[in-house]
This record gives sequence, C-alpha cells and structure tokens, in this order.
Amino acid sequence: MFELKWLWQNLEGNKARYIVALCLSVLGSSLTIVNPYISQRIVDTFIAGDNALQNLTQERGLLITLCLGMIGFSLLRTGLAYLTTMQYEISSQNMLYQIRIYLYNKIQGQDRAYYDHNRTGDLMTKMTGDLDMVRHSMAWIFKTIIESVTIFLAAVIYFFTIDAALTLWMLILSPLIFVVAYIFAKHVRPMYVDLRERLSQLNTTTQENISGNRVVKAFAREEFEIKKFTEKNVNYSTANKKAALVWLDYFPYLETFAQAFNVILLLAGGLFLMNDRITFGEFAAISSLIWAVSNPMRNIGIIINDIQRFFASLSKIIDIHYARPRIVNEHNPVDKRRYEGRIEFEHISFKYDSATVLDDVSFTVEPGETVAIMGSTGSGKTTLINLIPRFYDVSEGRVLVDGIDVRELELDQLRGNIGIATQDVLLFSDTIDGNIAYGEPELSEEATIHNAQLAAAHEFIIRMPEGYDTVVGERGVGLSGGQKQRIALARAIAVRRPILILDDTTSAVDLETEEHIQKSLRELDYPCTKIIIAQRVSTTAQADRILILDGGRVIEQGTHAELLARRGYYYDVFMLQNEGIGRQVIAHGKE
Repeated sequence: MFELKWLWQNLEGNKARYIVALCLSVLGSSLTIVNPYISQRIVDTFIAGDNALQNLTQERGLLITLCLGMIGFSLLRTGLAYLTTMQYEISSQNMLYQIRIYLYNKIQGQDRAYYDHNRTGDLMTKMTGDLDMVRHSMAWIFKTIIESVTIFLAAVIYFFTIDAALTLWMLILSPLIFVVAYIFAKHVRPMYVDLRERLSQLNTTTQENISGNRVVKAFAREEFEIKKFTEKNVNYSTANKKAALVWLDYFPYLETFAQAFNVILLLAGGLFLMNDRITFGEFAAISSLIWAVSNPMRNIGIIINDIQRFFASLSKIIDIHYARPRIVNEHNPVDKRRYEGRIEFEHISFKYDSATVLDDVSFTVEPGETVAIMGSTGSGKTTLINLIPRFYDVSEGRVLVDGIDVRELELDQLRGNIGIATQDVLLFSDTIDGNIAYGEPELSEEATIHNAQLAAAHEFIIRMPEGYDTVVGERGVGLSGGQKQRIALARAIAVRRPILILDDTTSAVDLETEEHIQKSLRELDYPCTKIIIAQRVSTTAQADRILILDGGRVIEQGTHAELLARRGYYYDVFMLQNEGIGRQVIAHGKE
C-alpha cells in the first residue's frame, strides 16, 4: 500500500530500530506459550498424573526448577516488553520529528497560490493532530497488531501440538469474526474521513476567531461567533459519536464470538478430557491460553477503528508532502549582487481561478525612479506588485528586473533585493526592535533608531513602557493601525534594498506624519527604485510618474501635473479629496 510505503521511507535513520522493535514484539509474544507449557508439565507430573505423588517426592528438584522457570520467563517477558516499548517510542518520536521538520519546510516553500486554497486551521490540524495520530499508530497500533497476531498464531500452533481436532473446534467461529470485522471496516472508514474534515473546520473557525477577536468585539458579534463555533463543535461531536457508536452495532457479534471460545473449550475440551484424548494438564494449559485466541478477536474492532483514523490522518499528511509549488525556491547558492533596480512589465496578463485580474499591462520603471500606482478597489494594484518578487507568475507576458525575466532569477537573490511593506501589516510576537530588524538581524541599535525615525515611528516608540524592547502582541495587538504601518515601513527601509515596494503603507497615518514619511523616502541615503501603491493624492503628487489602473489595465500615466491636465480619473480623485478638505476648512472657520 502506497501510504505504508511512504511511512517506511520516512523512517529513514530509524528503520533498524523499528525492525528490532518488531522482532522483539514477535519474540516476546511467542514466549506467551512458555508458562502454560510449564504449567502443563507441573499439573501432569506433580498434580494429576498417575505417578504424581511419587514424582512430588522424588522429583522435587524438577518442580522447583519448573517454578523458577515460570518466574524467570515472566521477568524476561516483562523486560522484553519494556525494551520493545522503548524502541517503538524512540523510533516513532524520531520519525515524528523528522516528518514535522520536513512538512514545515515544505509549507514554508509553498507559493501564495497554495495558501489561497488551504485553510490555516486545516494546515494546523495536519501538523498537530494528524501527525500525532500517525506517531501513535507507529508506536502502539502496529505494535498491538503484531503482538495480537503473534500471540494468536503461537497459541494455535501450541493447541495443534496438543490436539488438532480440539483446535479446529475452537477456531470454527474465526471466519465469521473476520467477515464481521471486514464489514465493520468498510462501514466505518468514510465516517473517519468525514470526521477528519469536521475537525479541520472546527480548528479553522477557532483560529479565525482568535486571530480576529478585535473585529469580533468591535462589531459586538461575540454571540454570533459563539453560535458559529458551537455549530461546528456540534457537527464534529455528532460525527465523532456516530463513528464511535457504529462500533456498538458490531460489538455484540464480536464479543459473543469471543466468549464462545470458552464455551467451546468447556464442551469439546471437557468431552476430550473425559475420553482421555487430552490430559488434565493439557486442558489447564489450553484454558490458561484461551485468552490468546479470544482477545485478538475481541480487539479486532478497536484495532480497525484506530487503523481507519490512522489512514484518514496519513492521507492528509501525504497531501502536504507531495504538494508541489508552481514557483519553486531552490535555495541554490548564488553570488550576492545588488540589482540596479530597473523593472519592466511587458504585455503581462494574470488570471486567478480563470478570472482575469490584469490584462496586457506594459510599463518600465527606471533605476532610482519613484512610481505611484492608483486605482479603484479590485483594479489589480496589489496583484501587479506581487509579480515583481514572484509571489505569483504571470499568465502571459514577462516581468523583467535589470533586463532578466524574474522566472530565470534565483528567488533568494531576487527577493533579497526587494524591500516590501505589505497592505496587510503583520508584526511578530517580538520586541519592536526585533520586528524592525526582522530582515536584517545584525542591525545595530543606532540603525534601528534611524530607520524608525525615517518611518516617523521613533516618537511613539520611545513613549512605550520599554521603548524598543517593548514586546508587541500577536500580529501587533496593542498598536494602532498607523503605528503598525510605520513599524512595517521601518522594517522595509532597514534592509536597504535597491527596490522598495510599499502597498498603501500610509493609509492609516495623519497628513503631517505622511509628509514626514514622504520626505524621508525622497531623501533615502541609498539608491532605491520605489513603487508605491496609494489612494491619497498627497502621497502620489511627488512621484516621478503615476500609473492609474482600472479593470486590470493602465488607463492613465504621467506626472501629477500631466494627469491633472488630462482631467481623467486622477483629476476626479484630486478634486474629490481636495473638495473634502476645503469643506472641512470652511466648517471649521464657521465654528
């Protein structure tokens, strides 16, 4: 089976240990028949045999030896069980560690399209619950299967050495048990696939509500979110109960068949004993080992339950393992070189899930030039700049940096020449200093302060309880939108890259702060090509060139004065924004 082959491959480095564990399981389970055999010898020789009294007197040394043998084999089996369990645990934990590291690296290497189609909660479920289920299966379920099969076979072989006919009578119900187990497995497997999906939905809902708790509170939607979570929880609970309770439909049959082994032994074994076909010691040995036949039959349903959970989880993990990004970062060693910063878009088009986002866009950004991009919501502004660092690849056309198609550049080198402040600001649960220096870990304290000053962040940072050592909450909780934007801008400036991409990074700051930031960007002390997405005319006015996007096409481009003269989209935005300011001034004067 493909899943098991994959699992075996990922035991690399622990295969020998796991094989040893399997062999120890077989050995330890095989020794199960030793003590019943010794008991048989003791009963037939010293209790129920014809010469029992004479043997008890003359062969006392043999009796002591047999008793010590039983104690010795019991201790040996206990020691083997401990050693076996340790080998299973060590090998499964090592495998879990290796797979988790590999899968995490795999997820890190995925492109944006992968995250667009995979929920965070689902990925978290795969990396935690599913992986732990696989580890549990390797350490306990497979161990239980091997030991149950070995004990069953050892007991049956031993029974055949005593009396074949009696053994066949005892196994007469085995085919029926396997038929019931097969029907149960076929019935329960789709339930565990559905259960796994409902757990993923529950985790996704939980993750979204925890990360978005500020929005929930802002709109007073706690009751709605609790109701939504409760609904997902009820769905998961219902599916869990349904999968668990289906076992009850089959349990009476399996339990009845398992108990029937004892009944058959009493009837057939008692008849054989009265007819002197077997000795009293042999009957006692079979009685003490009957559990070795009935227990595996009784546990077969539980094992099937766990196996179905195992395969449902393993298939999800394999999905991550074999997911292939369209944009692959090979991390090949290349000479670090600083780009000049020339960017060209040659008749590029981009489609997302068959919907056209950009259509035949062409323009060039010269090294050191500042280009501003404006446009209505959904016009393709963010998608356009995402093509430069190859977060996505064009559907048609080419994006070139320094005259080279970005698809031919090593991703580490390409992205190592680009500083980005994204529209959706994400700050890590770290100090402010750590967030600013995220792209340049060796950044000095003086450089950190300097970049914060450029981003107009220094003043509010030094007023915080511990200044630059203040730990911000998850995703920047505790900071205003403008404060987060300024820290993100400082982070992008700090790496001193030849290409700087700013996606609406001053939308949440006041005009005075924005003016300071624009002045800082114009006076950067290193050569830098800047592409700025903005909605304020005050942000775009000083740009060397302004592009207007609409419906995925460039409908206007030029300087601030040129676009105003054309009286198109840019002129309308300018008039709208300035009209609003004028009205505020008039209203303020009347007050």
